[in-house]
Amino acid sequence: MVAGCIGGNGGPGDDGLLYTQEVNPEGDFDPIVSNDAYSAQVIHQVYDGLYEYDYDLELQPKLAAGEPEEEEDGERYIIEIVDDAEFHNGDPVTAEDVAHSFTAPVEEDTDNRPEYDFIDVDGTEAIDEHTVQIDLEHEYGPFETLTVATYVVNESVRTDDPGEYNTNPVGSGPFTFEDWTSDEFVELEAWDDYWGDPQPELESVRFEAAEDDAGRVSQILAGDTDAIATVPPEDWDQIDGEEGIDVHRTESPSYMYVAFNCNEGETTDPDVRRGIAHSFSMSEFVDANLGESATPMNAPIPPIVDELGWDFPMDEWEEQTPEYDPDEAEELLEEGLDDPDDWSPTIIVPPDDVRIALGELIASRLDELGYDAEVQSLDFATLTDTYISGDSDDYEMYILGWTGGPDPDVYLYNLFHEENAGVTQGHFYEGSDDFHDAILEARQTADQGDRRELYVDVIDEIVEELPVMAAYSEHNTIATQEYVNDMQPHPNVSYNPELVSDENNVSLDE
Repeated sequence: MVAGCIGGNGGPGDDGLLYTQEVNPEGDFDPIVSNDAYSAQVIHQVYDGLYEYDYDLELQPKLAAGEPEEEEDGERYIIEIVDDAEFHNGDPVTAEDVAHSFTAPVEEDTDNRPEYDFIDVDGTEAIDEHTVQIDLEHEYGPFETLTVATYVVNESVRTDDPGEYNTNPVGSGPFTFEDWTSDEFVELEAWDDYWGDPQPELESVRFEAAEDDAGRVSQILAGDTDAIATVPPEDWDQIDGEEGIDVHRTESPSYMYVAFNCNEGETTDPDVRRGIAHSFSMSEFVDANLGESATPMNAPIPPIVDELGWDFPMDEWEEQTPEYDPDEAEELLEEGLDDPDDWSPTIIVPPDDVRIALGELIASRLDELGYDAEVQSLDFATLTDTYISGDSDDYEMYILGWTGGPDPDVYLYNLFHEENAGVTQGHFYEGSDDFHDAILEARQTADQGDRRELYVDVIDEIVEELPVMAAYSEHNTIATQEYVNDMQPHPNVSYNPELVSDENNVSLDE
């Protein structure tokens, strides 16, 4: 496929951008339903949010006319929306659309429900055409830093035919959805009547995917694409030194982790989990495989989130993290396993070179200790169906990642609370008597200092009991041809490529 294939013959002079993703979108382009980052990257071009994150992860009004007005001791918010916004079909964006965008994930019990399940669906309604009232079941600390960053859907079109809307979305963003073929491409076109500012410089965008790193690298080097996502660390110097290609990197709120099946099987024993953690060095793996493209983690809070005023005891958690010690690993496994002579754990991973390599490292270290570990690389849909089953015959470990926002709740509630077992997490960790209650209490508390104390106790237990082993926070990286102007990776991976914003507007040289 040639670069800029929508706009013409490719390369400089085209008005269409070809962007190569790491993974094909799952094909859910309705933000009420969608739960994968690669579909979200398309969604971000087609929809506008009520508020959107800038490059400092601070929320700015988009469809909202200003800041939320808090009432009822933090259990009600009144938000005015702009009066000139329109959807691609010409319908005005109304407060009814905003209310539906907040209540539908709960009413329809979608995968995104954990991010909205504190919404009082009966009290959330349009006050008038441009004023929405959002009621909460209880106070929710991160409402103004997380929840208001919601994409607004066209309620009437969506509810008329939800299935059609999912693959033929109608948003209010700078690009319209034109065509899609599963596992092949997504085509968008600039909306000439975009209500917002600035107007898009690009005429069109085409998303394709090359799921193997080598494929993306060869495409950018050969000039067969205008931009690629996720520059492989081992190819960074080569691409950076190539004339006519620019590389870009920014820190992100991503969290990669190794999760253990705490539902059944041998990994229900914390000594077995600690033994596995002692069998290899996570920090050495990150240094060798990712270098400056990632930061090792010892807790489920990305460094960029911690730096937003949380000041967690990261050094203490690093000291508590098991280090590579094969003798300790052997002793813990022999003592913790019910049947050491017949243990063959399965590690399931997504089709990602680095996470496959991490799974293979763990398997090889366990093999050296006398255990026949197996690594299975599964497509994301199969992986999701597998890890939420809790079946130890299917997996005893899985390696995944999560990209949230600038608040611990989106990591600790979605990935550790018992309400999300079998939904957004598959470790099924029961925890201590206070573990799940503390996570809930923290999200229902407004004061950040009080929330911090609760989270410290929760993370202390995670680091000690290891239902999940933190791995690394991967930076967002993009490589572009030199004729691509003003493209910088956004900290929020689901925003990439950020094509039109108050801070940038991507264009191609003539």
